[in-house]
Amino acid sequence: MKTEVSFLSKGLKIAGILFLPDTYSGQPLPAVVVGHPWGGVKEQTASIYAERLAREGYAALLFDAAHQGESEGTPRNLEDPFQRAEDFRSAVSYLASRSDIDADRIGGLGICASGGYLSFASQTDRRIKALATVSAFDTASGLFEGVGRVQGPEVREFLLDQAGVLRNAEARGEGAITLTLVPPTEAEAGAFPERSMFREGHDYYRTPRGQHPRSANWSLLQADVAAQYSAFAHQDWISPRPLLMIAGTDADTRYFTEEAIAQANEPKELYLIEGATHIDLYDKNEYVTPAVAKISEFFGKHLGL
Repeated sequence: MKTEVSFLSKGLKIAGILFLPDTYSGQPLPAVVVGHPWGGVKEQTASIYAERLAREGYAALLFDAAHQGESEGTPRNLEDPFQRAEDFRSAVSYLASRSDIDADRIGGLGICASGGYLSFASQTDRRIKALATVSAFDTASGLFEGVGRVQGPEVREFLLDQAGVLRNAEARGEGAITLTLVPPTEAEAGAFPERSMFREGHDYYRTPRGQHPRSANWSLLQADVAAQYSAFAHQDWISPRPLLMIAGTDADTRYFTEEAIAQANEPKELYLIEGATHIDLYDKNEYVTPAVAKISEFFGKHLGL
């Protein structure tokens, strides 16, 4: 069963979808909040995972981040890590208010950047009883250090210097500066290594495979705000609640997951899916199926059915 829902996050109306099992009989269910990647919308990979979790017996709530998709907020397509974390806290509050959800059995699943945002939120929000991530990504590190940490500190210094310049330009009505998340053309994508998240991101976001009219794949990201965000700095605070982190063995972002799980305390589990890249885990059945099986097993153990 699929229902459109909404809730408030810092006064902004958030557009969501709630999946319930087709066999739902009226008893309070364990629930999972599912977060979409940076640049994505709820109808893409988050919907794939949420629908499959509903088939396994869970309620699954997914939503467009504030300022994005069908949710409220201006400027549009703003990527604010702290707002994104607040969206997850608000989603948990919404679920806990529903009579068909067991408020003591709510977990979270974050995909890509949401793996970072949901980790950040879970470090202090104890209502999230179990956390799983897929292809976790730290937005701030990706911006300032680059994927693979190929950028030196001079990039960070430049971006911070420019942050004030851009704010002044926007105040003068000269418009905001946007960040393109994936290459807009196949030729530009070809400049990146094969199986890199940017090259494969073009194949997913800019072709019929995964594109969606509300997934603009450009972003407003304020460097002076993002610089204060560190997705996994307190990953150890999640304990004693359980943590599962999934990545593909061939993902160029795999190090985010491995470093984050190393920083966490028990109970924790790193699960690598052989041959998968960062983007493979968005929608390719041969990789999504084992990922969902592992996630369902994890939530079954820690949230119950």
